[in-house]
Amino acid sequence: MNSTSNPKVLITGAAGFIGFHLSHLLSQSKMNVVGIDSLNSYYSTKLKSDRIAQLSNFENFRFIQMDICDKEALDKLFEQERFDYVVNLAAQAGVRYSIEQPYKYIDSNLIGFINILEACRQFPVKHLVYASSSSVYGNSNNIPFSTKEACNEPVSLYAATKKANEMMAHSYAELYQTPVTGLRFFTVYGPYGRPDMAYFSFTKKIINGDSIQVYNEGNLERDFTYIDDIVEAIQKLLHLPFDTEMEKTKPYRLFNIGNNKPVKLMTFINTLEKHIGTNAIKTFLPMQKGDVYKTFADITPLEKRINFKPKTSIDEGLNQFVSWYKSYYHHN
Repeated sequence: MNSTSNPKVLITGAAGFIGFHLSHLLSQSKMNVVGIDSLNSYYSTKLKSDRIAQLSNFENFRFIQMDICDKEALDKLFEQERFDYVVNLAAQAGVRYSIEQPYKYIDSNLIGFINILEACRQFPVKHLVYASSSSVYGNSNNIPFSTKEACNEPVSLYAATKKANEMMAHSYAELYQTPVTGLRFFTVYGPYGRPDMAYFSFTKKIINGDSIQVYNEGNLERDFTYIDDIVEAIQKLLHLPFDTEMEKTKPYRLFNIGNNKPVKLMTFINTLEKHIGTNAIKTFLPMQKGDVYKTFADITPLEKRINFKPKTSIDEGLNQFVSWYKSYYHHN
């Protein structure tokens, strides 16, 4: 492992939304950050390149274009760099896209993830943190969602791959004492976000005067979580020791990271309209396959362990996003 005073961290999916913001935060905190990303064309490669361009301003950040499915290249990187920490955010995201392109999810989310686990086993790290998702809860009636729930009924292939990641990580903690923490993210939003997310496409369509598609007649609720709250929690968790009695024998943890305050979809749209300054043209549609009615994170364990309290309201968060969007896409 790295013997210098500034620990070395690998962030996979560094050109992605969460990966970009986390790389920025950890680079600011003087960690040596190596970011990798395949720069695939699932959404705008220009947006990904612009994120990396910002990160390249940090002397302690390095970017390497690499796919986690390339086991040989990944192993070589681990052998050369001897990382202290790894944060695996590289994944094929999106519930709806998993219905159209199932094999992309198997490649990135399963084969890519086993490559990460194997690299962490062969070249041991202090801590592996990886992204799971609130989608593993499916249409659970146990509100708020707790990590104690079994979650054996995914309603999309994307959710199934994320549940599989949790099981795979658990087995490596059990078999090889790999210290690993899984994070179930709840609808993350904010500047430099993912264009495939509803809030992003809503903003684009409202500004352009196009109709937005509102599923389940607008009767959906989401635990929208602002990006700054997410990456602050990851930074704290990265350095959290495995010191409970259970963690000493099996170094495995699983947390929800959400805002803990579900917002009705229509309230969300109305807030977006307010900050854009235009009313949306709405097309109301039935429920979509693979979608869920409500997400609501129980974050009590995170509050107890790292004193996590999301600070950003939906009003403040969407204001920040709309300001960024208008600036980035040159809308007055």
